[in-house]
Amino acid sequence: MSTSSQEDRNRPVLALVAHDEKKDTLTNFCVEHRQVLEHWELVGTGSTAKRISDATKLPVHAYLSGPEGGDAQIAARVALGEVGAVIFLLDPLSAHPHDPDIQTLQRVCNVHNVPIATNLAAAELIIQPKTINEQVE
Repeated sequence: MSTSSQEDRNRPVLALVAHDEKKDTLTNFCVEHRQVLEHWELVGTGSTAKRISDATKLPVHAYLSGPEGGDAQIAARVALGEVGAVIFLLDPLSAHPHDPDIQTLQRVCNVHNVPIATNLAAAELIIQPKTINEQVE
């Protein structure tokens, strides 16, 4: 196993998800906080992961898009104890056909006591250096 793979396994996993109307907001957030995000192993759904990776030049493992099951894939990793935190910027003003998957991800985070941020203020708290140090220990 390469050193970088071993280092990745020691970093906490941060899942990045955003509704279409919030993708630019999340991408800008990640660009602004790039140096902090370097300390996380990043995963995300479909085009959100690609946009963030392209904008930050950080590796972001992409799952399926949300409507295709990406939210459920991330929820499964949360349930397995493989995700340290989730940032899921929701658009509260629009209906979403895959709402049951969104609710499942939120419920699984709550069941397994995994922090989930649904807005920028909470996202700022999750990525604070103190938070990541607690996840690693």
